[in-house]
Amino acid sequence: MSGILEGKRILITGVLMESSIAFHAAKLAQEQGAEVILTAWPRPSLTERIAKKLPKPVKVIELDVTNDEHLARLEGLVREELGGLDGVVHSIGFAPQDALGGNFLNTPFESVATAMHVSAFSLKSLTMACKPLFPAEGAAVVGLTFDAQFAWPQYDWMGPAKAALEATSRYLARDLGKENIRCNLVSAGPLGSMAAKSIPGFSDLADTWNHRSMLEWDMSDPEPTGRGVVALLSDWFPKTTGEIVHVDGGLHAMGA
Repeated sequence: MSGILEGKRILITGVLMESSIAFHAAKLAQEQGAEVILTAWPRPSLTERIAKKLPKPVKVIELDVTNDEHLARLEGLVREELGGLDGVVHSIGFAPQDALGGNFLNTPFESVATAMHVSAFSLKSLTMACKPLFPAEGAAVVGLTFDAQFAWPQYDWMGPAKAALEATSRYLARDLGKENIRCNLVSAGPLGSMAAKSIPGFSDLADTWNHRSMLEWDMSDPEPTGRGVVALLSDWFPKTTGEIVHVDGGLHAMGA
């Protein structure tokens, strides 16, 4: 029996650790029949080392999503390797330390601008850089968010950045839908990723899941989120776009 991504060509960003959602999305995508290519920044050598743990060898491309030259050369590098793309995974987020950890009221605009550029605007930049590689029948773009409906402890300016990411995905879905390009997000519960570890006091935020999650939540298991990403990349959701699929144990639906 073939996998749900059989014959698909998928570009995945953000593979930094074996515990990352992006790594598990790449692993599951390969297991489901996809050809995968990875991008990395600022340390491609780290991603190359982690990528050796995937089921099949993959090429790693250096890509800073805030660098126009990197974005401009992406099409040629991917076309040379895979010929085209059927899907893209945006797993990129960053905020300077002074934009996190309870410093919301004192964060300078320069740090806020960096968080917005890297974490939200890059979804549009990456999608448009990859768009010439998409076939006429369409493609899937899947990003990762952390529910921006609420103000979370310690998360500070990453919250507004994720809200901007979620809005960006909806607008991309609106403008690219006529070309059958689907744009969706997966909203994950807290996981012990490198991004999470960079947030001061992250354990306080994550502890919410110990008390309010409908389903038991395991911070050390990114595979359920990876499955959500792979499902949205597949043809099983042909008319789903502009959506945020929650893989968070149901906490988003809980009241007080």
